[in-house]
Amino acid sequence: MTTDIRDLPEAQVDRALDLACLAFHEKTGDAARKRHRETLLDCDRVGAYDGDDLVGFTAAHRLRLSVPGGELPAAGLDFVSVAPTHRRRGALTGMMGGLWRRCAAAGQLLACLWASEDAIYGRFGFGTATEAYTVEIDSTRPLDLRIAPDGRPLRLLDPKDAVPVIGPLYEAGRARRGGRLARDEAWWRRSVLADDEDGDSDGGPPCVVVLGEKGAPAAGYAVYQVADKGTVNVQEMEAADASAAAALWSYLASIDLTRKVRAWAVPADDPLLLFAADRDRVRVTGQWPALWLRLVDVAAALTARSWAAPADVVLDVRDRALPANAGRFRLVAGPSGAAYEPTGAPADLALDVRELAACYLGGTRLRRLVRAGLAEERTPGAARLLDAALETEYLPFTGEDY
Repeated sequence: MTTDIRDLPEAQVDRALDLACLAFHEKTGDAARKRHRETLLDCDRVGAYDGDDLVGFTAAHRLRLSVPGGELPAAGLDFVSVAPTHRRRGALTGMMGGLWRRCAAAGQLLACLWASEDAIYGRFGFGTATEAYTVEIDSTRPLDLRIAPDGRPLRLLDPKDAVPVIGPLYEAGRARRGGRLARDEAWWRRSVLADDEDGDSDGGPPCVVVLGEKGAPAAGYAVYQVADKGTVNVQEMEAADASAAAALWSYLASIDLTRKVRAWAVPADDPLLLFAADRDRVRVTGQWPALWLRLVDVAAALTARSWAAPADVVLDVRDRALPANAGRFRLVAGPSGAAYEPTGAPADLALDVRELAACYLGGTRLRRLVRAGLAEERTPGAARLLDAALETEYLPFTGEDY
């Protein structure tokens, strides 16, 4: 079957939402559907059509994603849906091809997504670029720590007044870690600080706690909800340093009439896992792939990020979906910048573009991929050399599902 791939007009957004609900076996309430509709109106939209019937749909948010040394424009895939009658008939492949053309036209060097099924997206060049831990704290007694918490006061903010106070802390965190999304005021209110009008979440309205004197720059914040069964669900935390993080975790573990703190997504190098005195009470209950990344323009993406150490390697890159990325290229990179040019020299490393995407933010060691048989080291020591150049001070992290 050949599907017709074309832009999805505003008049068909409701059809697209119906298709997404069908594909994901979901039924949304009126408030959630209204939010989804508003979101789609602000996205790039691609449809797959069988005649006049919409049989596939994907949306792409126009994002800016933090990368080592700065940020880059990215297409954030969402609502990726194919009608059950048209699975494995080329609709998704066609939509991805349409997406790559739109990325090129918009100057989006990267694409990213949260995968509903991991097996689908590797064949389109996406690799797991960030990982997250789910952490639970037994808060039936005070949290014992090996360091002293920051002694500055804690105060609760009305979510309506929170963005000017906590926004600068979030931006500072983006500068430290790759994988973080830029936010405007509307994004904060829609995705981070919104009340749950449909009652889908297991908790009350969002609470915002801030560390620091009123009128002074905040040293940390947490956004959380308290569930009916005594669980403090931490949506997001940002702290300037370990002592600020200690103060926030201590607060969250001391809220009256609660028995457990659950943070669904924290970085794998979160300091809590080191400064907690009793790891039997602070447990990692899940480790999972978070943001999947695709290098749409490999040359531009590699030369746009910063590099921690010198490297001069020839890469043999495979990319079935975007042939312009495929071939042998010499990467000369270091703290002063990078160049990436075609070459006829023998390759030091051979890998698929999805493995290059997994390493791009500094969260995956290329040496691990070599040991797993997913990349080939043709010159001894080349993987270690490139790992040193890709290294970042903090692990990349993505804590929000857009």
